Amino acid sequence: MNLPIRPRRNRKSPAMRSLVCETVLGPSDFVQPLFVQEGDQNDPIASMPGITRWGEKNLIAEVLSIHASGVPAVVLFPKIAESLKSSDAAACFDDSGLIPRLVRAIKAACPEICVITDVALDPYSSDGHDGLVQTAGDGSLRILNDETVEILCRQALCHARAGADVVSPSDMMDGRVAALRHALDGSGFADVSILSYSVKYASALYGPFRGALDSAPKAGDKKTYQMNPANAREALREALLDQAEGADMLMVKPAGAYLDVIALVRGSTHLPVAAYQVSGEYLMIQSAAAAGWLDRKAVILESLTAIKRAGADFILTYFAKEAALWVRE
Repeated sequence: MNLPIRPRRNRKSPAMRSLVCETVLGPSDFVQPLFVQEGDQNDPIASMPGITRWGEKNLIAEVLSIHASGVPAVVLFPKIAESLKSSDAAACFDDSGLIPRLVRAIKAACPEICVITDVALDPYSSDGHDGLVQTAGDGSLRILNDETVEILCRQALCHARAGADVVSPSDMMDGRVAALRHALDGSGFADVSILSYSVKYASALYGPFRGALDSAPKAGDKKTYQMNPANAREALREALLDQAEGADMLMVKPAGAYLDVIALVRGSTHLPVAAYQVSGEYLMIQSAAAAGWLDRKAVILESLTAIKRAGADFILTYFAKEAALWVRE
């Protein structure tokens, strides 16, 4: 065959493939989510095999191990005792609460690591929603936007006082980024960054996460505030609004089924773009690998490479520490 152009020439050896590789993963591409709880006991999470809910006593050792792997950041998700939950989620801004205590402990033990905190009401709400709930006479639910934002500001300030580097609103209330930026700046926390869950879909892939935190809605669903999975143009509208309101970084969640949305957001902003490889994505890989149907390491690295190739600057993934060690080999 007389073929002057042969693309396979660029794939003929490991050295050549490495030379022309377009997307390279490194430890700094990852953020490790951590589930935390009161007390010293660690508990395996039934809905997420291989993942631990860390007690206060052992969390620091895990954070130090994550830092040693090269992963630069962790994000904390609390399981709150039922006795502390309420309809107004007031425990979320308690300066002596679980998250502020752990932020202070982490920053004292490992000041170099970036600590991100989740800003949302669902772990603290007796209703299990990301916002305050109003029940109508017919039993239907309305999630109150502006009243919720006021509480989110108090929560973010609580985390900032504890030493959080980044607050990450995951609630999807309108206007919360501008309100958080105003509250932080007005209270002397202008250096605290906002990583906004700008594009958070009402996905069926969150189920294992809600099991890990016992934070599923007691009634109704989250479709009036989380996005319709069918929509992409709306994602761009949400992302650009958060950019205009003062977000420092934008996030798309979930990741794997929304690579097109990651690419759309990446092409429309100069801000860093994050993507969250969520619990359902984790569980599908773990389950298939445990059954012997997939090469676990290869699929994990392929999935993370695809997310970065789509345009994510960094990835929240439960595989973070493990993947960081692999890509350093």
